[in-house]
Amino acid sequence: MSCVPTRAEAMQARQVSEDAVLGGRLRLRQFKEGHRIGHDAILLAAACPGHAGERAADLGAGVGAAGLALAARVGGLTITLVELDAGLAALASENARLNGLAARVAVVALDATAPARAYAAAGLHPGSLDRVLMNPPFNDARRSRASPDARRELAYLGSNEMLAAWLRSAGRLLRAGGTVSLIWRADALDAVLRALATGFGAAVVLPVHPKPGKAAIRVLVRATKASRAALTLLPGFFLEDAAGQVSKEAEALLRQGAILPLASL
Repeated sequence: MSCVPTRAEAMQARQVSEDAVLGGRLRLRQFKEGHRIGHDAILLAAACPGHAGERAADLGAGVGAAGLALAARVGGLTITLVELDAGLAALASENARLNGLAARVAVVALDATAPARAYAAAGLHPGSLDRVLMNPPFNDARRSRASPDARRELAYLGSNEMLAAWLRSAGRLLRAGGTVSLIWRADALDAVLRALATGFGAAVVLPVHPKPGKAAIRVLVRATKASRAALTLLPGFFLEDAAGQVSKEAEALLRQGAILPLASL
């Protein structure tokens, strides 16, 4: 059998790169053009609690960065990566195999806002999950320039209404006492809290700052289904120190697989 790649395989090789994250603990194949894995996915995984024997889902999983990082960290946890884009979903499946996680990771090509019957057909029934994590598109379409890359635009542009719809899906999938973890723009935290007000409580918020003295650019939020506990605002997390170098906390998280307080509280 010839080992020479076909034209389609050669084109695919030019379109996809394989990159290391978490200090090489995870290798991920992703498209060279369009949305690329960044800090957000790794921060999200580090903010999500998990235990062996639990079931989780990553909504809008892309190539699987956040969900696979969670599965790699928590042995015995099973997770379904939910991704609308069939090309990204295919790469997520490849990445699960590449990292030896295929036995605990399922991938479904599904809209995060799909109705209950579509989720059930994929094996995700109401009240069946312990954890949901999500990195919804959060750039305001009214303030952002359209991207010529359809995948990039789909990954970045969202709305408060979309966020609420994603959280309704999470609320339907989670058991009482299960948690949802998400990352969002810091300047739109109010939209997150409004969307969580129905069905969730015990929200824990971690502001993420580029460096000391700078306003937060992201918020990580974890909330518990059917809880009535009050909100907790944690001290901020800094990606860089005052000198502009990667902070020790960020280095531990992004390179060494450390977790954030939201994953342990």
